[in-house]
Amino acid sequence: MFNKILIANRGEIACRVIQTARAMGIRTVAVYSEADAQARHVKMADEAFLLGPAPSTESYLRSDKILDIAISSGAQAIHPGYGFLSENAEFAAACAKANVVFIGPPTGAIEAMGSKSAAKQIMSEASVPLVPGYHDADQSDATLKAESEKCGYPQLLKAVAGGGGKGMRVVNNLLEFPEALESARREASNAFGNPDMLIERYLTQPRHVEIQVFCDTLGAGIYLAERDCSVQRRHQKVIEEAPAPGLSDADRKAMGEAAVRAAQAINYVGAGTVEFLYDTDGSFYFMEMNTRLQVEHPVTEMITGLDLVEWQLRIAAGEALPLCQSQVTINGHSLEARVYAEDPNNDFLPATGMLHYLKTPQENAHVRVDTGVLQGDEVSVYYDPMIAKLIVWDTDRERAINRMVSALEDYKIAGLTTNLSFLHKLADSQPFRDCQLDTGFIETHQALLFPDSQADTARWLAIAAVCFAANNQQNNTQPADPDSPFSNSDSWRLNSSYARPLTLIFKDGQSDTNATLTVQSNGNRYSITNHDQQLELEAHLSDDQLNITLNDHRQTLDVCFNGDQLTLFAGAEQFSCQRHREDFGSNAHDSGNSLNAPMNGAVVAVLVETGAKVAAGDTLVIMEAMKMEHSLKAPHDGTVAEIFYQEGELVDDGAELIALEAED
Repeated sequence: MFNKILIANRGEIACRVIQTARAMGIRTVAVYSEADAQARHVKMADEAFLLGPAPSTESYLRSDKILDIAISSGAQAIHPGYGFLSENAEFAAACAKANVVFIGPPTGAIEAMGSKSAAKQIMSEASVPLVPGYHDADQSDATLKAESEKCGYPQLLKAVAGGGGKGMRVVNNLLEFPEALESARREASNAFGNPDMLIERYLTQPRHVEIQVFCDTLGAGIYLAERDCSVQRRHQKVIEEAPAPGLSDADRKAMGEAAVRAAQAINYVGAGTVEFLYDTDGSFYFMEMNTRLQVEHPVTEMITGLDLVEWQLRIAAGEALPLCQSQVTINGHSLEARVYAEDPNNDFLPATGMLHYLKTPQENAHVRVDTGVLQGDEVSVYYDPMIAKLIVWDTDRERAINRMVSALEDYKIAGLTTNLSFLHKLADSQPFRDCQLDTGFIETHQALLFPDSQADTARWLAIAAVCFAANNQQNNTQPADPDSPFSNSDSWRLNSSYARPLTLIFKDGQSDTNATLTVQSNGNRYSITNHDQQLELEAHLSDDQLNITLNDHRQTLDVCFNGDQLTLFAGAEQFSCQRHREDFGSNAHDSGNSLNAPMNGAVVAVLVETGAKVAAGDTLVIMEAMKMEHSLKAPHDGTVAEIFYQEGELVDDGAELIALEAED
């Protein structure tokens, strides 16, 4: 067994590998970019080395520098995690040449599965079922267009070297094909350095079911049950679970054996995942094989009781598989929710910012949190915006869902937009509980998952006003005589009551809205007036806990102050607002006649020139954020008056990209 390994990754997967290595008595070496100098994985490892600047091309993708660090530090093996270099055949080959073990499959296996088109040919020869489509070498526009017509619609354009939803587009008819092809090629080229595409018939109600396989250097291979990853947005997984609900033992066996055939057809070694589309009639089709550990591997660990990272390390060290197929057992049910910095109400656009407040559920035998961040860390534009993976286990699916719903209520984050509230609605929705699963789940249940706001805004504003008042009292230094009226910080007046005005800014949908309230206080009792509505509250603020009684309802809320910003948490509900301070002389910028950046990112392409006439809905700019492309369209008919950014430039959220003159 190794005595020292290097982890060529960051975030939660680096922390996850370090955790198992430490339990096995293996020393660890971390690598980091300038943006990650204080990251959790750096602090956890025995040693850490700087790679370079924040962009991954200058740090985590510097295979030469990573290999040099491994050799100089005395690491005998490199664990690549997932993403970055985990499926890079050239890096695996370089490791082998340098006599450093790559904790993953052989170079040939990575190459075979790295091209989705070549993989499909291999799978066909191994009698693994395939979806109808095109996956040959001719990549001319004419051939792809002809094959698109032949395949039928709807269809899926996929990058042959892709993954994680990148370089992927759904095409509903031939008219959509040219733009979809150009966009998918560009995204694939940027993400993987390979613009080649394949075409697949797009099944309308498939489930995404994948099989965890393991193979050793002695030629043995087994499967460790399956995972259902059907609930997705933008072709990226949101909630995964194991085992797949409603899958018969016969189907599980057939898919598992097909997955092992797929792995053995390419002489696979280590952990791999064979992904299938599972149709409503019970038929299944090979999608792709990921030649690495999957993000969602914890749900398999929870139902099998196995440590898959430990298996990876043992197999990479030349040991035989710890179990044979008949010894693999399944116990209970597990779910994983991916906690992301993103805005579900704005097409899941990625978000950035600092984790000013972070409170995770209590971990135990039923609840697990895999994360790479701590309170005070920043989610930057440079890397994937996943904050953590929340994993739960219980004896059956219903109980596991209840565990997940409860754990999501205990998860509190302030400082940036997250998908926590959306995950709670999704996990607790009746269609999810009823196993109405397919890859279009979120789109199908849009109205249920994105309801019109039912929040009692007046109640939230009153609680927020009390919070600001209580915090102000708490922060003021008290004079020596506590019985003196001059010791109060409530603006005491002789023979009168003083009502302090307070203006709060909060989101009403996607718009900022102001509300001015008056606050009267007497000790822990508060009277809040908002227009003609008056509410009486009793409240006590202690650190980050607010105990209130409103309309005879006693409740404890979590509170996060960040300067004039306040976030309140009550179960799965969250309310954020900001205390308004008059900024004399400033003018709000009217963005009605402009195209603004919806998030931090980089400009990939500007598709118009100054003076061009555009129609509402025309794509004007393409931005990239968190490795995904986003097309920004004209909000109305008009003429391009000015272009403020060019291809390759970084922009901040809200920055004006293009000025438009509206048509008369």
